[in-house]
Amino acid sequence: MAPRRTPLGDRVRYWFDSTLTRGAPALVGWLALLCLAVVVPASAVLVWTDPDAPASLGSRLTQVWRLTGETLRLGGATGAPLRVALSVLLALVALLYVSTLVGLITTALTERLIALRRGRSTVLERGHAVVLGWSEQVFTVVGELVAAHANQRGATVAVLADRDKTAMEEELSTKVGPYGRTRVICRSGPPTDPAVLALTNPAEAGVVLVLPHDAPDADAQVVKTLLAIRAALPDPDTGPPVVAAVRDDHYRSAAALAAGPRGVVLESDTITAALIVQAARRPGISLVHRELLDFAGDEFYLTSEPALTGRPFGDALLAYTTSSVVGLMRGAVPLLSPPPQTPIGPDDLLVLISHDDDTVRLDDCAHLVDEAAWAPAQSPPARPERVLLLGWNRRAPLIVDQLRRCARPGSAIDVVAEDGEVTGRQVDDADTQAGAGLTLTLRRGDVTRPGTLGGLEIASYDSVIVLGRDPDPGSDPLRPGDEPDLRTLVTLLLLRRLERTTGRELPVVTELIDDRNRPLAPLGPGADVIISGKLIGLLMAQISQNRHLAAVFEELFSADGSGVRLRPASDYVRPDQETAYATVVAAARQRGECAIGYRDHADASTAPSHGIRLNPPKTERRRWSARDEVVVVRRD
Repeated sequence: MAPRRTPLGDRVRYWFDSTLTRGAPALVGWLALLCLAVVVPASAVLVWTDPDAPASLGSRLTQVWRLTGETLRLGGATGAPLRVALSVLLALVALLYVSTLVGLITTALTERLIALRRGRSTVLERGHAVVLGWSEQVFTVVGELVAAHANQRGATVAVLADRDKTAMEEELSTKVGPYGRTRVICRSGPPTDPAVLALTNPAEAGVVLVLPHDAPDADAQVVKTLLAIRAALPDPDTGPPVVAAVRDDHYRSAAALAAGPRGVVLESDTITAALIVQAARRPGISLVHRELLDFAGDEFYLTSEPALTGRPFGDALLAYTTSSVVGLMRGAVPLLSPPPQTPIGPDDLLVLISHDDDTVRLDDCAHLVDEAAWAPAQSPPARPERVLLLGWNRRAPLIVDQLRRCARPGSAIDVVAEDGEVTGRQVDDADTQAGAGLTLTLRRGDVTRPGTLGGLEIASYDSVIVLGRDPDPGSDPLRPGDEPDLRTLVTLLLLRRLERTTGRELPVVTELIDDRNRPLAPLGPGADVIISGKLIGLLMAQISQNRHLAAVFEELFSADGSGVRLRPASDYVRPDQETAYATVVAAARQRGECAIGYRDHADASTAPSHGIRLNPPKTERRRWSARDEVVVVRRD
């Protein structure tokens, strides 16, 4: 059989492709031939169609050469062959120089643009905030820092994470919104590398925040990042304040050592568990916490007041019109809601809530108090509590421990979890934590199935806590494919149906991982929803502005410390009587409490704040209804 002949066109293309593979000389040769094939015929047409062209063929060819030389910048000189050759040589040298110069400039600009795109240039700002890492907290932290710096010029936030710089900028711009006067700079690279960390100029930063994340080795990475900060600073002991968060208590000591004397290390899981328990025992309290931690409203400040030195702490409660005093900072120890007769020492700082530091002004309000409007003192009887815990995750044993520490005798907690979610050892550990005063019962079942919840006496529980599963190791909750809240949303739908069946509104406390799922949760607008990552981000942003507030928040959020409470307004003033808010503050003082605001239930379902009003002016007058509540700080 005769061999099949390759078509001529295929052989020509193959030969052409083979010449291109020989490198730059072949490319230059083909480019020259292509240019000559176009320029020479076009120049000839121009010469032959020119009415003033010379008559002789030689003169016309000379004119064609000149046009070709001018077009291709080859000199175009005529005359002796040596003269023509030298003209072409000089033109080629000039062309080579210009081409090389353009190539070098283009390459340098390209490399510079690539470096800028990768975020590899050093930040030169001073007093800026440095945010290390990328997690669900980054949007909350950056947004709160932008809000805190709204009245400052030249404020800067530098974010360093091992992600693409452009992608970070786009996500922050989309989810945080306008930055106002604050400049947000992103740098790309691992925060655990001291050489990369130096890009953020940590030595001259005002504060450094190390964000936690949900990877299996998250706490170890936080410790490593803190060590990298020490390595990047000339003198770690005099560097900027550092705020970090770890999940496991076992890593807190190591992280505190790595953070140094100016560092603050939070336990995110412990804080989240405490807030969940507080919301379960006092419905609506999460709304107050959100208002306290948000820079958009009133926040905590520490101030010295020499005019009050030596006077009882109770006098300070009515010494400010636009600020609410909640305690004393004595050294490094916070005394929240101390007895009213506690004397204010010369070195004590007042812990108060105000809209800004310039609104903290002395103004005696004692004359506004109407003692005749006070309600008679009464203490509601303590009774056992029943709590239903649906689902299980790594914070569940901490929640049980928090409940144990504040449980009344005879209280009980029922846990419903699917096989595989909770191990026998975890149940034993939690049961050991329960101890006296709290009975723990475990039931196996899938909380996303109607039959599981239908078999429970839902209406008999004082509160229901819904926990989601922990994110899978290595998953990214910021990506659409990773949805740790799906089961939680399904469980909430089933509880909503049970509410309609039983006719009772259940006091449900929900833990969500992704803040974007909050509008999807089938709950009332004033329901208690704990966005674990967002709350930790808010707390870190608050402490970054004043690290001494860390002790205040730790006392405020602990199960056995002084905390925020919502109490009926009828415990302080007579219902349907119009009085100034100063009267409520004075009535709370008589009970050893510090009033910091109220909740108007008439606006609870419509107002963006769900009726919560923190730090109202003590001159504000209103008619108090039996459904209103007073927000106080007190010690149980």
